[in-house]
Amino acid sequence: MAGSGADSSNYYTPVAAHGPGISNVGSYQVSGIPFVTGSESLAADGEDKISFSHVTRSITVQNHTGDVIRVHFASKDTGNTISGFHYIELDGTAGAGEMAQVTMNVKCSELYISAPNNGSARKYRVWAELTGIGVGNMFPLTGAGIDA
Repeated sequence: MAGSGADSSNYYTPVAAHGPGISNVGSYQVSGIPFVTGSESLAADGEDKISFSHVTRSITVQNHTGDVIRVHFASKDTGNTISGFHYIELDGTAGAGEMAQVTMNVKCSELYISAPNNGSARKYRVWAELTGIGVGNMFPLTGAGIDA
């Protein structure tokens, strides 16, 4: 059968140079781009939003006070994030010379740190390994276990 030469069916996609995508395994296997931030003044009943420049590979949050901080993937004012207990609580009462912390191997483009309405200003640090995947490739984190 003679034709125009180019296959226009859905069974063939020409090879093209694409950047890494959200399901690109290699992006999560290599060492990540370092990211470090924190605060020394998270107010009681306050919330900080941490926005990453790239999708994360791993995140560690460390509480540097004796008061509780909460780590979550949706704002405390969204859905049932707080009332549904969709957060990790770090109480800052680890043993002498230690800080309460959590490390998560997760992909996300933002993270929230909040404080209950009691105590004094909180101090925390966040460090992450970022992939080469742009945040535009990340799907919204919502639903059961996040804010529902």
